[in-house]
Amino acid sequence: MDSSTSVLCFLLPILFSLTSTLSTNSEGNALHALRSRLSDPTNVLQSWDPTLVNPCTWFHVTCDSNNRVIRLDLGNSNISGSLGPELGQLQHLQYLELYRNNFEGKIPKELGNLKNLISMDLYDNKFEGKIPKSIAKLKSLRFLRLNNNKLTGSIPRELATLSNLKVFDVSNNNLCGTIPVDGPFANFPMESFQNNRFSGPELQGLVPYDFGC
Repeated sequence: MDSSTSVLCFLLPILFSLTSTLSTNSEGNALHALRSRLSDPTNVLQSWDPTLVNPCTWFHVTCDSNNRVIRLDLGNSNISGSLGPELGQLQHLQYLELYRNNFEGKIPKELGNLKNLISMDLYDNKFEGKIPKSIAKLKSLRFLRLNNNKLTGSIPRELATLSNLKVFDVSNNNLCGTIPVDGPFANFPMESFQNNRFSGPELQGLVPYDFGC
């Protein structure tokens, strides 16, 4: 074995270890980036220490057996601030629970990267802007609650392709246009849409879905 081969054999395990550690902690980096955006007057996020190998010991974070983040539970935590694109790096996340806080700004389109997401609860905040069309990529999504915010624009028609969606609530926003009638929207009660500026259910082929916006 020549010297170059010996060096390579020595370095490969080290490089592999470094790559594994970086991969494991990428979710921790994403969550720490989120924390840097937030105001946390009651120190709910005090345990979020970026120097740890992974975020699985942090309060309000749940991991699976492979130390991958699958739940983020920050509901009713008196937190304010905005969400950023880093949340889209939590590739294994199943539950995003941020309800009853003071989050503001737009809902990041990068949330559409969370392919394993089952529940997105962003209700009772101050989110504004449009509902991202990218949410339609979340084919496992069952619960989408965006009520009691300041959202505007129309409901993206792409959301009608979410065949697993069981609960959808956008009441008490400033949304406009028509209400979809396809797919899961055929089963949602009208209470899920109340206190907006909708012009009624979609009349397919007669008026555009964003009629009245």
